[in-house]
Formats: sequence, structure tokens, C-alpha cells
Amino acid sequence: MKSITLSNGMEMPALGFGTFQTGGAECENSVKLAVAEGYRLIDTAQAYGNEE
Repeated sequence: MKSITLSNGMEMPALGFGTFQTGGAECENSVKLAVAEGYRLIDTAQAYGNEE
């Protein structure tokens, strides 16, 4: 997967998994599946209310 080098030298994946409009077990299960498939950038913005 392509990555982007941040100003602090850390690398961030260029493709992320979004969790907007999901919650509870649906969100938890989809994030688990995304991680199993290789995603390392998971967008759980505080505004979504599902960052737990």
C-alpha cells in the first residue's frame, strides 16, 4: 500500500478505512475486518461518536 511521509518523518497509509455513520457492533466488526485485510489508517473522528 502506498504511504505518505508526514512532516515528523512518520509514514501514514495513503488509503484509510472510514467509520462515518456506523456504530456499535457494526462499527467494531467492520474495523476488525478492515485490520485483518491490511488497513492501518482507521478514521474514527470524534464527531462520529464511535471512536471507542
